Amino acid sequence: MKVIIMGCGRVGERVARLMSNEGHNVVVVDYDQHALDRLGEKFKGTKIKGVGFDRDTLIKAGIEHAEAFVTTSSSDNANIVAARLARNIFHVPRVIARLYDPRRAEIYRRLGLVTISSTDWGAERIHELLTHADLDAVMTFGNGEVSLVALDVPQRWVGRTVNHLVVPNEITVVSITREGRAFIPQLGAQFNEGDIIHLAVLALAMERLEEMIGA
Repeated sequence: MKVIIMGCGRVGERVARLMSNEGHNVVVVDYDQHALDRLGEKFKGTKIKGVGFDRDTLIKAGIEHAEAFVTTSSSDNANIVAARLARNIFHVPRVIARLYDPRRAEIYRRLGLVTISSTDWGAERIHELLTHADLDAVMTFGNGEVSLVALDVPQRWVGRTVNHLVVPNEITVVSITREGRAFIPQLGAQFNEGDIIHLAVLALAMERLEEMIGA
């Protein structure tokens, strides 16, 4: 995949390294040369100094052939402008904008732009850790309405089947990891001692899950 990342702060740098290490064709754009230099000489992608919403800079970065475009700069305005250029002018198939302001993130999400609010996500994550300390939410979706929860199978659930832990529209068992190997279980699959369960849980059902597992 050819992906352009606008902004080489901590998030942009991390995404660039992850994508590059997986063998993707990565181009990082930032107006600060020092930020680009942090990627180091071993970085396999391309580094371009310039403004990420400038048309000429984007063309130089190869946006006309890009399959994905990510904005991670420290400016919400710059991220929105660049993301809309990528989607509406250059028709990049996959565009993601990181925004600090959750209200703006929601507005542009409704307009069809894929947005991630680090402020919103961080607040939801802290809230989960404070109020549901026994449940390890490894990921949230939307604005935190659904969480992916990792759980060591409780002793009382060993020998029971998946369908005993499923609540329609609230709790779903996504996978079981057993002896280092994960699989998608059927409703009749039994839990074994040492299993790690991953569940998709509606935020409003967290307390119900805690009651079910005896947390």
